[in-house]
Amino acid sequence: MSATHETSSQFDISDHEKDKLVGEVIRYILFKTEQSSGCPIRREDLTQLITSKGYKQRNLPAFVINEAKSKLSSIFGYELRELHRSRPSASSKSTRASQSHLSTGDAKSYIIISQLPADIYKKFVEDASSSHVTGLTFVVIGIIHLGGGKITEENLWHHLKRLGVHENDESHPNFANTKLAVEALVQQRYLQKEKVNGPEGSAVYYELAERALDPEINDRIKEYVTKIVQKDATSLEAD
Repeated sequence: MSATHETSSQFDISDHEKDKLVGEVIRYILFKTEQSSGCPIRREDLTQLITSKGYKQRNLPAFVINEAKSKLSSIFGYELRELHRSRPSASSKSTRASQSHLSTGDAKSYIIISQLPADIYKKFVEDASSSHVTGLTFVVIGIIHLGGGKITEENLWHHLKRLGVHENDESHPNFANTKLAVEALVQQRYLQKEKVNGPEGSAVYYELAERALDPEINDRIKEYVTKIVQKDATSLEAD
């Protein structure tokens, strides 16, 4: 008997019940990811999806989620990755009190990441109509990366304004409400946002969050910045 069947039997559920629960978790993950534009999915919500069916076994949700993780990879080509929420770098009491109102996300949450080769993903999966959103994400992360991983909200908008993205623009041709477009990056855990109180008043800071600190994205940002620096250097030499 396989390890999966041995584990399944410990919960006193049939293979049919297990497969049904796994299928529902997979559908929820795929639907929620599409509906929320890639925002992390809380483990609490997946657990509730299972326990709402009347199952009370304590470790059953973890088992079902692991089974869903395996099938998402083998059938759909997605990695179900758990996010380990990073804390803002500031540690004052006022900062900790305010961050709960400004940053969103759950300590235990998941995102799905395609395991397809980049060229295959670009050809068959990537939605060209959302390329402007990907571009904004990359630019914002790049700006904050160059700022040492953390900059003020005022400074971020100063740089975005130079690129034609204005803070109070509610009818941008690509992003509609630009403030909401940047705020979406907080919801998606590319950024975290916090209010810091100091002797000269308060200021809102944006800092790279766990998705932006992912080694793969971090390497791409560094490569992108290097290319820009090299391009600028070549232009100066030509002048």
